[in-house]
Amino acid sequence: MKDFFDLFLRSFISILVLFFITEFMGKKQISQLNLFDYIIGISIGSIAASLSVDDSIRYLDGVLAIAIYGGSAALISFLTTKSIHLRRFFTGTPTVLMNQGKFLYQNLQKSKLDINDFLQLARESGYYDISQIQCSILEPSGKVSFLPKSKYQPLTPSDMKIKVSENAMVSNLVIDGKIMFQNLKHIGKDEEWLRTRLTNMGYRVLGDLLLVTCDNKEQFSVYLKENGSKSVEILE
Repeated sequence: MKDFFDLFLRSFISILVLFFITEFMGKKQISQLNLFDYIIGISIGSIAASLSVDDSIRYLDGVLAIAIYGGSAALISFLTTKSIHLRRFFTGTPTVLMNQGKFLYQNLQKSKLDINDFLQLARESGYYDISQIQCSILEPSGKVSFLPKSKYQPLTPSDMKIKVSENAMVSNLVIDGKIMFQNLKHIGKDEEWLRTRLTNMGYRVLGDLLLVTCDNKEQFSVYLKENGSKSVEILE
């Protein structure tokens, strides 16, 4: 029983420390994983796992090691925002794989990508015919960006010389039957206004609403909790 409690305590501490370290390192470390972040992530995960199951590691030693790695990542992230040379050293630079519809073979080799890898990445981005690609760039995060040739780019209102109003973020006013008062305040409205609008639309019970959004023209989109809807299965 004592060993079980010690394992539980170690695992809980590991999770708690990882949470605070991740918050300290910032969301960039999660969304844009470069080579340095990858190394740091593996190291921190390994230390946290060892702390959970290896009772020969003292609590303070494990927490301190995680903090050192996390602090190093945060420090490097700060320094790379101040120095472009450090940024290039730690995060790398983009690599052009294709330009003007032609492959740069040396860059493909340098990036450890073969033609099959490239074709797969192109398909995942919606390009089944690579003759439609004008330019392709391998980003420091490991993702590949594609620029289609002009004649394959989607038609825009600007191309057709059509004037359109600017879009804006919608506000989530009700989530899972609960009013988001901060969002209401942000758009300059109150609960009475919201309930009146919903009542006029025929929605009287907030608990029936999964999501209610409002755009910059005060147009509502209402999504119900439809428990009785037929389930959809994906067959493989």
